[in-house]
Amino acid sequence: MTNALDTRLGAALTQFRADGVYKRLNFLEGPQGARARMEGRGEVIILSSNNYLGLSNEPGVVAAGKAAFDQFGAGSASVRFICGTITLHRDLEAALARLVGTPASLSFMSCWNANEAFPGTMLTEDDLILSDQLNHASIIDGIRLAKVITKCQTGVYQHNDMADLDAKLRAASDRKVKMVVTDGVFSMEGAIVDLPAIVDVCRKNGAVLVVDDSHSTGVLGTTGRGTAEHFNMVGDVDIITTTLGKALSGGAGGFVAGSPEVCDYLIQRARPQLFTNALPAPVAAAGLAAIEYLEAHPERVRKLRDNTRYFRLGLKELGFKPLDGETPIVPVIVGETAAAIRMSELLLDEGVFATGFGYPVVPQGTARVRCQISAAHSVDDLDEALRAFAKVGRRLNLI
Repeated sequence: MTNALDTRLGAALTQFRADGVYKRLNFLEGPQGARARMEGRGEVIILSSNNYLGLSNEPGVVAAGKAAFDQFGAGSASVRFICGTITLHRDLEAALARLVGTPASLSFMSCWNANEAFPGTMLTEDDLILSDQLNHASIIDGIRLAKVITKCQTGVYQHNDMADLDAKLRAASDRKVKMVVTDGVFSMEGAIVDLPAIVDVCRKNGAVLVVDDSHSTGVLGTTGRGTAEHFNMVGDVDIITTTLGKALSGGAGGFVAGSPEVCDYLIQRARPQLFTNALPAPVAAAGLAAIEYLEAHPERVRKLRDNTRYFRLGLKELGFKPLDGETPIVPVIVGETAAAIRMSELLLDEGVFATGFGYPVVPQGTARVRCQISAAHSVDDLDEALRAFAKVGRRLNLI
Protein backbone atom coordinates (compact mmCIF):
# COMPACT_ATOMS: atom_id res chain seq x y z
CA MET A 1 0.00 0.00 0.00
CA THR A 2 1.53 3.29 -1.12
CA ASN A 3 1.37 6.26 1.24
CA ALA A 4 1.88 9.98 0.63
CA LEU A 5 5.53 9.85 1.65
CA ASP A 6 6.36 7.00 -0.73
CA THR A 7 4.58 8.82 -3.56
CA ARG A 8 6.56 12.00 -2.98
CA LEU A 9 9.89 10.19 -2.68
CA GLY A 10 9.18 8.07 -5.75
CA ALA A 11 8.55 11.20 -7.83
CA ALA A 12 11.78 12.74 -6.60
CA LEU A 13 13.78 9.62 -7.44
CA THR A 14 12.26 9.52 -10.93
CA GLN A 15 13.35 13.13 -11.43
CA PHE A 16 16.88 12.33 -10.20
CA ARG A 17 17.11 9.69 -12.93
CA ALA A 18 15.74 12.04 -15.58
CA ASP A 19 18.25 14.73 -14.58
CA GLY A 20 21.18 12.31 -14.74
CA VAL A 21 22.07 12.81 -11.05
CA TYR A 22 20.86 9.48 -9.64
CA LYS A 23 23.58 7.67 -7.68
CA ARG A 24 23.98 3.92 -8.27
CA LEU A 25 25.76 1.72 -5.78
CA ASN A 26 28.67 -0.40 -6.99
CA PHE A 27 29.34 -3.65 -5.14
CA LEU A 28 32.91 -4.78 -4.50
CA GLU A 29 33.53 -8.49 -4.16
CA GLY A 30 36.74 -8.28 -2.14
CA PRO A 31 38.92 -6.01 -0.01
CA GLN A 32 39.89 -2.45 -0.79
CA GLY A 33 43.21 -2.03 -2.58
CA ALA A 34 44.79 -0.30 -5.54
CA ARG A 35 42.61 -2.65 -7.58
CA ALA A 36 39.50 -4.53 -6.52
CA ARG A 37 36.92 -6.85 -8.04
CA MET A 38 33.56 -5.22 -8.69
CA GLU A 39 30.39 -7.19 -9.24
CA GLY A 40 29.59 -7.29 -12.96
CA ARG A 41 32.79 -5.42 -13.87
CA GLY A 42 35.71 -7.61 -12.90
CA GLU A 43 38.91 -5.94 -11.76
CA VAL A 44 38.92 -2.15 -11.61
CA ILE A 45 41.46 0.45 -10.49
CA ILE A 46 40.19 2.18 -7.36
CA LEU A 47 40.52 5.98 -7.47
CA SER A 48 37.67 6.68 -5.03
CA SER A 49 38.89 5.18 -1.77
CA ASN A 50 40.00 6.82 1.47
CA ASN A 51 42.50 3.96 1.80
CA TYR A 52 45.35 6.48 1.49
CA LEU A 53 48.13 4.30 2.93
CA GLY A 54 46.86 1.01 1.55
CA LEU A 55 46.43 -0.40 5.06
CA SER A 56 42.86 -1.72 4.80
CA ASN A 57 44.17 -5.05 3.51
CA GLU A 58 47.65 -4.95 5.06
CA PRO A 59 48.23 -8.49 6.42
CA GLY A 60 49.33 -7.40 9.89
CA VAL A 61 46.37 -5.06 10.26
CA VAL A 62 43.89 -7.73 9.14
CA ALA A 63 45.52 -10.30 11.44
CA ALA A 64 45.15 -7.97 14.43
CA GLY A 65 41.42 -7.63 13.73
CA LYS A 66 41.04 -11.42 13.44
CA ALA A 67 42.89 -11.99 16.71
CA ALA A 68 40.60 -9.51 18.46
CA PHE A 69 37.58 -11.47 17.24
CA ASP A 70 38.98 -14.52 18.99
CA GLN A 71 39.87 -12.70 22.21
CA PHE A 72 36.97 -10.26 22.62
CA GLY A 73 34.20 -11.49 20.31
CA ALA A 74 32.36 -9.78 17.47
CA GLY A 75 30.78 -6.82 19.25
CA SER A 76 30.98 -4.75 22.41
CA ALA A 77 27.28 -5.31 23.25
CA SER A 78 27.20 -2.27 25.50
CA VAL A 79 28.03 1.41 25.80
CA ARG A 80 31.36 2.41 27.32
CA PHE A 81 30.16 3.43 30.78
CA ILE A 82 28.24 0.20 31.38
CA CYS A 83 30.21 -2.88 30.29
CA GLY A 84 31.41 -2.01 26.78
CA THR A 85 34.93 -0.84 27.66
CA ILE A 86 37.76 -3.28 27.00
CA THR A 87 41.51 -2.98 27.40
CA LEU A 88 41.88 -2.47 23.64
CA HIS A 89 40.03 0.85 23.92
CA ARG A 90 42.58 2.13 26.43
CA ASP A 91 45.49 0.97 24.25
CA LEU A 92 43.97 2.46 21.11
CA GLU A 93 43.20 5.81 22.72
CA ALA A 94 46.74 6.08 24.10
CA ALA A 95 48.14 5.41 20.61
CA LEU A 96 45.77 7.91 18.99
CA ALA A 97 46.76 10.66 21.43
CA ARG A 98 50.43 9.88 20.83
CA LEU A 99 49.93 10.01 17.07
CA VAL A 100 48.23 13.41 16.92
CA GLY A 101 50.16 14.98 19.81
CA THR A 102 47.56 15.54 22.52
CA PRO A 103 47.48 14.37 26.17
CA ALA A 104 44.35 12.22 25.74
CA SER A 105 41.81 10.90 23.25
CA LEU A 106 38.39 9.25 23.27
CA SER A 107 37.09 6.90 20.59
CA PHE A 108 33.64 7.04 18.98
CA MET A 109 31.86 4.82 16.47
CA SER A 110 32.69 7.35 13.74
CA CYS A 111 34.19 10.79 13.30
CA TRP A 112 30.66 11.92 12.47
CA ASN A 113 29.69 10.90 16.02
CA ALA A 114 32.73 12.71 17.39
CA ASN A 115 31.90 15.93 15.53
CA GLU A 116 28.30 15.58 16.59
CA ALA A 117 29.26 15.08 20.23
CA PHE A 118 31.63 17.85 21.24
CA PRO A 119 29.82 21.13 20.40
CA GLY A 120 26.49 20.19 21.98
CA THR A 121 28.21 18.61 24.97
CA MET A 122 30.77 21.29 25.79
CA LEU A 123 29.16 24.59 24.85
CA THR A 124 26.45 26.64 26.59
CA GLU A 125 24.19 29.58 25.80
CA ASP A 126 27.03 31.88 26.88
CA ASP A 127 29.40 30.58 24.19
CA LEU A 128 30.17 30.98 20.48
CA ILE A 129 31.21 28.48 17.80
CA LEU A 130 32.44 29.56 14.35
CA SER A 131 32.80 27.19 11.40
CA ASP A 132 34.70 27.46 8.11
CA GLN A 133 32.38 27.90 5.13
CA LEU A 134 33.58 24.65 3.50
CA ASN A 135 33.62 22.41 6.56
CA HIS A 136 32.42 18.81 6.37
CA ALA A 137 28.71 18.08 6.77
CA SER A 138 29.33 16.33 10.11
CA ILE A 139 30.71 19.57 11.57
CA ILE A 140 27.80 21.57 10.18
CA ASP A 141 25.22 19.17 11.62
CA GLY A 142 27.04 19.04 14.97
CA ILE A 143 26.87 22.82 15.21
CA ARG A 144 23.21 22.88 14.23
CA LEU A 145 22.52 20.35 16.97
CA ALA A 146 24.46 22.41 19.51
CA LYS A 147 22.46 25.51 18.61
CA VAL A 148 19.21 23.66 19.27
CA ILE A 149 20.35 21.88 22.43
CA THR A 150 22.44 24.52 24.19
CA LYS A 151 21.30 27.75 22.49
CA CYS A 152 24.94 28.70 21.90
CA GLN A 153 25.73 31.42 19.37
CA THR A 154 26.88 30.07 15.99
CA GLY A 155 28.39 31.55 12.87
CA VAL A 156 30.27 30.85 9.64
CA TYR A 157 33.42 32.58 8.43
CA GLN A 158 34.60 32.76 4.82
CA HIS A 159 36.75 29.85 3.72
CA ASN A 160 40.29 30.12 5.11
CA ASP A 161 39.72 33.89 5.53
CA MET A 162 41.56 34.89 8.70
CA ALA A 163 40.50 38.54 8.51
CA ASP A 164 36.84 37.52 8.51
CA LEU A 165 37.42 35.06 11.35
CA ASP A 166 39.29 37.67 13.40
CA ALA A 167 36.50 40.21 12.92
CA LYS A 168 33.83 37.74 14.01
CA LEU A 169 35.80 36.73 17.09
CA ARG A 170 36.46 40.34 18.09
CA ALA A 171 32.76 41.10 17.73
CA ALA A 172 32.00 38.32 20.23
CA SER A 173 34.10 39.55 23.14
CA ASP A 174 31.18 38.94 25.51
CA ARG A 175 31.17 35.17 24.88
CA LYS A 176 32.65 33.11 27.72
CA VAL A 177 34.01 30.35 25.46
CA LYS A 178 34.79 30.99 21.81
CA MET A 179 35.38 27.92 19.65
CA VAL A 180 36.60 27.76 16.04
CA VAL A 181 36.19 24.58 13.98
CA THR A 182 37.88 23.80 10.69
CA ASP A 183 38.80 20.88 8.49
CA GLY A 184 42.52 20.20 8.27
CA VAL A 185 42.09 19.09 4.66
CA PHE A 186 38.84 20.11 2.97
CA SER A 187 37.52 16.89 1.49
CA MET A 188 36.04 18.18 -1.77
CA GLU A 189 38.87 20.61 -2.58
CA GLY A 190 41.96 18.89 -1.21
CA ALA A 191 42.98 22.28 0.20
CA ILE A 192 44.89 22.52 3.49
CA VAL A 193 43.85 24.93 6.23
CA ASP A 194 46.26 27.80 6.95
CA LEU A 195 47.05 26.40 10.38
CA PRO A 196 49.72 28.92 11.49
CA ALA A 197 47.38 31.80 10.71
CA ILE A 198 44.30 30.28 12.34
CA VAL A 199 46.25 29.35 15.49
CA ASP A 200 47.48 32.95 15.68
CA VAL A 201 43.96 34.38 15.31
CA CYS A 202 42.54 31.99 17.90
CA ARG A 203 45.24 32.73 20.45
CA LYS A 204 44.88 36.47 19.95
CA ASN A 205 41.16 36.21 20.62
CA GLY A 206 41.28 33.57 23.35
CA ALA A 207 39.44 31.00 21.20
CA VAL A 208 39.61 27.21 21.38
CA LEU A 209 40.66 25.67 18.05
CA VAL A 210 39.18 22.37 16.84
CA VAL A 211 40.62 20.72 13.70
CA ASP A 212 38.96 17.78 11.93
CA ASP A 213 41.94 15.86 10.58
CA SER A 214 40.02 13.04 8.90
CA HIS A 215 41.70 13.56 5.52
CA SER A 216 45.01 14.58 7.12
CA THR A 217 45.79 11.76 9.56
CA GLY A 218 48.24 9.40 7.90
CA VAL A 219 48.49 11.78 4.96
CA LEU A 220 50.12 15.07 5.97
CA GLY A 221 53.43 15.56 7.73
CA THR A 222 56.71 13.71 7.36
CA THR A 223 55.42 10.74 9.35
CA GLY A 224 51.68 11.13 8.74
CA ARG A 225 50.73 12.75 12.04
CA GLY A 226 48.45 15.20 10.26
CA THR A 227 47.98 18.90 9.67
CA ALA A 228 49.91 19.96 12.76
CA GLU A 229 53.00 17.99 11.70
CA HIS A 230 52.71 19.39 8.17
CA PHE A 231 53.26 22.85 9.67
CA ASN A 232 55.67 21.71 12.45
CA MET A 233 53.00 22.59 15.01
CA VAL A 234 52.32 19.29 16.79
CA GLY A 235 50.84 20.13 20.18
CA ASP A 236 49.53 23.56 19.10
CA VAL A 237 45.95 22.47 18.29
CA ASP A 238 43.56 22.40 21.25
CA ILE A 239 41.21 19.66 20.03
CA ILE A 240 41.56 17.28 17.08
CA THR A 241 38.85 15.04 15.69
CA THR A 242 39.68 12.41 13.12
CA THR A 243 38.85 8.95 11.87
CA LEU A 244 40.04 5.38 11.68
CA GLY A 245 37.99 5.02 8.50
CA LYS A 246 40.47 6.47 6.03
CA ALA A 247 44.27 6.17 6.17
CA LEU A 248 44.19 4.18 9.43
CA SER A 249 42.97 0.92 7.89
CA GLY A 250 39.62 2.17 6.60
CA GLY A 251 37.54 0.58 9.35
CA ALA A 252 34.83 2.30 11.34
CA GLY A 253 35.61 4.55 14.25
CA GLY A 254 36.61 8.10 15.04
CA PHE A 255 37.92 10.00 18.01
CA VAL A 256 38.29 13.30 19.82
CA ALA A 257 41.80 14.14 21.02
CA GLY A 258 42.58 16.94 23.43
CA SER A 259 43.04 17.57 27.12
CA PRO A 260 42.14 14.95 29.76
CA GLU A 261 39.35 17.28 30.89
CA VAL A 262 37.79 17.40 27.41
CA CYS A 263 37.86 13.62 26.97
CA ASP A 264 36.62 12.87 30.50
CA TYR A 265 33.75 15.35 30.17
CA LEU A 266 32.71 13.69 26.91
CA ILE A 267 32.65 10.34 28.71
CA GLN A 268 30.38 11.85 31.35
CA ARG A 269 27.97 13.79 29.14
CA ALA A 270 28.27 13.15 25.37
CA ARG A 271 25.10 11.47 24.13
CA PRO A 272 26.82 9.57 21.26
CA GLN A 273 29.02 8.02 23.99
CA LEU A 274 26.26 7.39 26.48
CA PHE A 275 23.78 5.84 24.05
CA THR A 276 25.89 4.06 21.40
CA ASN A 277 27.69 0.73 21.71
CA ALA A 278 31.43 0.96 22.09
CA LEU A 279 33.78 0.47 19.14
CA PRO A 280 33.94 -3.29 18.35
CA ALA A 281 37.19 -4.99 19.34
CA PRO A 282 38.19 -6.07 15.78
CA VAL A 283 37.90 -2.49 14.55
CA ALA A 284 39.82 -1.12 17.54
CA ALA A 285 42.55 -3.73 17.12
CA ALA A 286 42.90 -3.08 13.38
CA GLY A 287 43.09 0.67 14.04
CA LEU A 288 45.77 0.18 16.68
CA ALA A 289 47.76 -2.07 14.35
CA ALA A 290 47.47 0.54 11.58
CA ILE A 291 48.90 3.24 13.86
CA GLU A 292 51.79 1.00 14.87
CA TYR A 293 52.41 0.15 11.20
CA LEU A 294 52.42 3.83 10.26
CA GLU A 295 54.88 4.65 13.03
CA ALA A 296 57.20 1.88 11.83
CA HIS A 297 56.83 2.62 8.09
CA PRO A 298 56.87 6.37 7.37
CA GLU A 299 57.93 5.48 3.83
CA ARG A 300 54.24 4.79 3.11
CA VAL A 301 53.60 8.50 3.56
CA ARG A 302 56.41 9.37 1.16
CA LYS A 303 55.07 6.89 -1.41
CA LEU A 304 51.62 8.46 -1.14
CA ARG A 305 53.11 11.90 -1.75
CA ASP A 306 55.14 10.67 -4.75
CA ASN A 307 52.10 8.95 -6.28
CA THR A 308 49.99 12.08 -5.84
CA ARG A 309 52.54 14.30 -7.60
CA TYR A 310 52.86 11.80 -10.45
CA PHE A 311 49.13 11.52 -11.05
CA ARG A 312 48.41 15.24 -10.74
CA LEU A 313 51.20 16.05 -13.23
CA GLY A 314 49.90 13.34 -15.58
CA LEU A 315 46.42 14.89 -15.60
CA LYS A 316 47.88 18.33 -16.36
CA GLU A 317 49.97 16.97 -19.21
CA LEU A 318 46.79 15.51 -20.72
CA GLY A 319 45.16 18.95 -20.64
CA PHE A 320 42.98 18.59 -17.55
CA LYS A 321 43.05 21.27 -14.89
CA PRO A 322 42.83 19.53 -11.51
CA LEU A 323 42.64 21.81 -8.50
CA ASP A 324 46.14 22.58 -7.25
CA GLY A 325 47.21 21.06 -3.97
CA GLU A 326 49.53 18.77 -2.05
CA THR A 327 47.05 16.19 -0.81
CA PRO A 328 45.97 12.90 -2.46
CA ILE A 329 42.55 14.42 -3.15
CA VAL A 330 42.74 15.46 -6.81
CA PRO A 331 39.45 17.00 -8.05
CA VAL A 332 38.82 17.40 -11.78
CA ILE A 333 36.14 20.10 -12.18
CA VAL A 334 33.63 19.46 -14.98
CA GLY A 335 30.76 21.86 -14.14
CA GLU A 336 27.33 20.29 -13.88
CA THR A 337 26.37 17.29 -11.75
CA ALA A 338 25.12 15.22 -14.68
CA ALA A 339 28.44 15.75 -16.48
CA ALA A 340 30.43 14.56 -13.45
CA ILE A 341 28.30 11.45 -13.09
CA ARG A 342 28.52 10.74 -16.84
CA MET A 343 32.31 11.05 -16.76
CA SER A 344 32.46 8.72 -13.77
CA GLU A 345 30.33 6.14 -15.59
CA LEU A 346 32.52 6.29 -18.72
CA LEU A 347 35.67 5.91 -16.63
CA LEU A 348 34.17 2.85 -14.98
CA ASP A 349 33.52 1.40 -18.43
CA GLU A 350 37.30 1.75 -18.91
CA GLY A 351 38.02 -0.03 -15.63
CA VAL A 352 38.67 3.03 -13.46
CA PHE A 353 36.46 3.72 -10.44
CA ALA A 354 36.51 7.49 -9.79
CA THR A 355 33.37 9.03 -8.33
CA GLY A 356 31.54 12.08 -9.66
CA PHE A 357 30.31 14.59 -7.08
CA GLY A 358 27.77 17.34 -7.61
CA TYR A 359 25.12 19.37 -5.82
CA PRO A 360 24.32 19.25 -2.90
CA VAL A 361 27.73 17.81 -1.94
CA VAL A 362 29.44 20.72 -3.74
CA PRO A 363 27.96 24.04 -4.94
CA GLN A 364 26.00 24.22 -8.19
CA GLY A 365 28.28 24.52 -11.23
CA THR A 366 31.35 23.02 -9.51
CA ALA A 367 30.64 19.32 -9.99
CA ARG A 368 33.76 17.21 -10.20
CA VAL A 369 35.28 13.79 -10.52
CA ARG A 370 37.26 13.42 -7.31
CA CYS A 371 40.32 11.20 -7.60
CA GLN A 372 41.91 9.85 -4.43
CA ILE A 373 45.40 8.42 -4.65
CA SER A 374 46.81 5.65 -2.47
CA ALA A 375 50.31 4.58 -1.50
CA ALA A 376 49.19 1.14 -2.72
CA HIS A 377 48.97 2.33 -6.35
CA SER A 378 51.83 1.33 -8.62
CA VAL A 379 53.04 3.51 -11.47
CA ASP A 380 51.39 1.01 -13.83
CA ASP A 381 48.06 1.53 -12.02
CA LEU A 382 48.34 5.28 -12.37
CA ASP A 383 49.42 5.14 -16.01
CA GLU A 384 46.47 2.90 -16.88
CA ALA A 385 44.13 5.29 -15.09
CA LEU A 386 45.60 8.24 -16.98
CA ARG A 387 45.02 6.49 -20.29
CA ALA A 388 41.37 6.04 -19.32
CA PHE A 389 41.11 9.74 -18.41
CA ALA A 390 42.61 10.67 -21.77
CA LYS A 391 40.09 8.54 -23.68
CA VAL A 392 37.07 9.75 -21.70
CA GLY A 393 38.26 13.35 -21.66
CA ARG A 394 38.49 13.43 -25.45
CA ARG A 395 35.09 11.78 -25.81
CA LEU A 396 33.50 14.44 -23.60
CA ASN A 397 35.48 17.31 -25.21
CA LEU A 398 37.13 18.13 -21.89
CA ILE A 399 40.65 18.04 -23.33
